[in-house]
Amino acid sequence: MIRGSCACGTVRFELAQRPSMMATCHCSRCRKQGASAFVFVRREDFALVAGREAVAVFEPDPPFHYRRCFCCWCGSALGEILDAAETFPVAANALDDDPGVANRFHEFVADKPAWLTIGDAAPQFAGPPVKASA
Repeated sequence: MIRGSCACGTVRFELAQRPSMMATCHCSRCRKQGASAFVFVRREDFALVAGREAVAVFEPDPPFHYRRCFCCWCGSALGEILDAAETFPVAANALDDDPGVANRFHEFVADKPAWLTIGDAAPQFAGPPVKASA
């Protein structure tokens, strides 16, 4: 069991299994929302334990489409925890326990600020990751 919560503890959740992966996005939107590092979880492994009434949702204007959830009391970024998709990102900063996965890649590195030095050896992509052709 992996526990997660917002800074004030109002919103709490649990993951029954470890996430499938972790990655870091360096785009300005993810940085500003405090959720650059994220883990992907399966809907069936995620349980919102407390604080559903405190989860607020930021609905972006087109062309953006990711709905970002946050605690309305403390402002903690939570990821897309109210998404109905089979898998969805959860902000790694909201995890209270070790997720058991390491950072797999960095995306939108071309957008990262000059003051940030990436400190791991995970692959880096200027924009979204691309799959190698077979």
